Amino acid sequence: MTTIKKVAEEAGFSITTVSRVLNNDEKLSVSDETREKIYEVAEKLSYRKKTVRVLVKNIAFLYWLTDKEELEDVYFKAMRLEIEKLAKLYNIEIKTYKIADGIEAIPDEIEGFIAVGIFSDKELNTLRKKTNKGVFIDSTPDPKTFDSVRPDLAQITKETVDYLVETGHSKIGLIGGTYHNPNTDLDEMDIREETFRTYMQEKELLNENYIFCHRGFSVENGYQQTMKAIQNLGEQLPTAFFVSGDPIAVGCLQALNESGLAIPGRVSVISINNISVAKYVSPPLTTFHIDTKELCKVAIQLLLERVVEKRKIVKTIYIGAELVKRKSAL
Repeated sequence: MTTIKKVAEEAGFSITTVSRVLNNDEKLSVSDETREKIYEVAEKLSYRKKTVRVLVKNIAFLYWLTDKEELEDVYFKAMRLEIEKLAKLYNIEIKTYKIADGIEAIPDEIEGFIAVGIFSDKELNTLRKKTNKGVFIDSTPDPKTFDSVRPDLAQITKETVDYLVETGHSKIGLIGGTYHNPNTDLDEMDIREETFRTYMQEKELLNENYIFCHRGFSVENGYQQTMKAIQNLGEQLPTAFFVSGDPIAVGCLQALNESGLAIPGRVSVISINNISVAKYVSPPLTTFHIDTKELCKVAIQLLLERVVEKRKIVKTIYIGAELVKRKSAL
C-alpha cells in the first residue's frame, strides 16, 4: 500500500507539503507546478486516501434547454437531476442557469461550470472570458478550451448498422431529428445521420428515400416522420429502421402499429438511450443503453480535476453503450 511518505520521497517534497496538497489544504501556498508534480506522482503510485471533500463554490450549471425540450426528451431531465444529486455528494455548490436566463446572467466570478445543451459561438466566447474550467455533457463545442463527455453516437450508429446487416437486413432506414444551429438559425444534420449516411454508403446500402429526419427528438416527431415514410414508400418500406432516440422511437412504434405493420415481422426498430419507458412500449424497444449516471459522474470528476487539482490539459471523453435486446428487432 502506497503511503504519503512514499509519494513524498518520489516527488521530492516534504511529507507535510505532500499531505497538505493531497488533502486540499486551502491555506497552503505552493506553486501550481508543485501541486501538479505531487498529483502526478500520487496517481503514478496509485495512492489512495480517505476522501475529504473540499467545498467547491461558485460553480454554474448551464442547462441550455427549454421546458418543452426537457418534457419531450426525459434523457435531459435525468441528466439534470443526476448533476444536482452528484453536486451535493461531491460538496459542490452549484447554481442553475437556463437558456431563458441568457448568457449574461452568469456572473464573471464563477470558478467553473457544467453545461448541457447547444451554445452559439457568441455564448461560447462569453464563457471563455469568464473561465476555461468548463465541462460540456453530450456535446463538444470547443475541444481546445473546455472538457467534454459524451456518448459515442458515431460508434453506436455503426454498431446498429452492423447488427441489422448481420441479422439479414439490407434495406435499412433512419428516423431521426435535426438540430438547430444557433449561429446560422438553420437546421443541420445530427452526428447520427451523418454517420449513418457515410457508413451505409461504404457498405453500398444507402438509399436516400429511406431517410426521414426533422427538427426535434420528440414522440410527435417520430410519429409524423414514420407516417410520412409509410405513406411515401408503401410496399417499398425498409425492413428495419435505426431511430435516433427513444422518444422518437415511441412515436415510430405508434405509427407502425396504427398502420398494421408487424414489428419486428415486417419492420425491425432499434433506438438509442434506453429510457425507462422503452421496456413498456409495444413491442418492448431494442435500444442502446446510455449510462446517464456515468456521463454525469465523469463530468463532475472532470470539473474537479480542473478546479481543485488545477489540471490544464483539456480532455474529451467518449462513453460507450450496450445494446439491450428486446422484441422490436429480430
